[in-house]
Amino acid sequence: MEQKKHRTALAAVGLFAALLVLPLGSAAFADDPTPGSGQGGSPGPSAPADVKIGTELPKEIKVSNSSGDTTLTAKVINKGTKDTGQITLSVLGLDGMRITGVQGCVPVPQEKLPKGVNTGFACVIDNLAAGKDKSYTVSATYDLKATGKICLPVTEGTGDKLLWQQGPVPFGTTKPTPNAPDTPLLLGTDNVPAAPPSASPSPSTPATPTPTSPAPTPPAQLPKTGVNDGVLPLLAAGGLLLFVGTTGVWWANTRHQQRRRTH
Repeated sequence: MEQKKHRTALAAVGLFAALLVLPLGSAAFADDPTPGSGQGGSPGPSAPADVKIGTELPKEIKVSNSSGDTTLTAKVINKGTKDTGQITLSVLGLDGMRITGVQGCVPVPQEKLPKGVNTGFACVIDNLAAGKDKSYTVSATYDLKATGKICLPVTEGTGDKLLWQQGPVPFGTTKPTPNAPDTPLLLGTDNVPAAPPSASPSPSTPATPTPTSPAPTPPAQLPKTGVNDGVLPLLAAGGLLLFVGTTGVWWANTRHQQRRRTH
């Protein structure tokens, strides 16, 4: 009976995602977007000692130079000795990287995203047994003229207890390939956009801001745990706590409504 309820809940989530997520299409998938790196990841400050959650991202992705489209696989892993119970994996895009779909998951409303995050999807997993993992196909766009980052926080249930966070970690390259069909981007590398055409005039010395124009206040962002930024306290900026708190309430309501529709 419990297994039947489990399958029904998952089917409802899949149906809801199918209605809201843009179709990926077979042409959007990379050849072999196998994940393999937990680079830039760290356990949450309140994660129980016997709960060892991790995530992995591909070491390399390929971005189409014409459309900016890319796909990758995000994996969540239970490295502990006990079942996780219900957990939520979120897939968040920052800067030039926008998440356009996560197979089997639902988009987070724009007003529920913290400043600095442009797009996000929530994936609730009812339980992940010890030693098991679950993979999600992620579609995204990447502005090769900018830097781009991705972040994978994992929280307990639909609440705000952080179990693990990978990122925000960058994808990028120091050797752009604008004349090729696509550009390979490496995990943990800040992107260096292609140089402008030689006919373009060299930029002059940046103008000095006028004294009457105060510098804008930087927005609150997700804590940085990527290797390029150094490992900082996960809740230092408070941005992630804001995300998981507000999204947890939204997601719990979404799940409740979907379960009611299945009965």
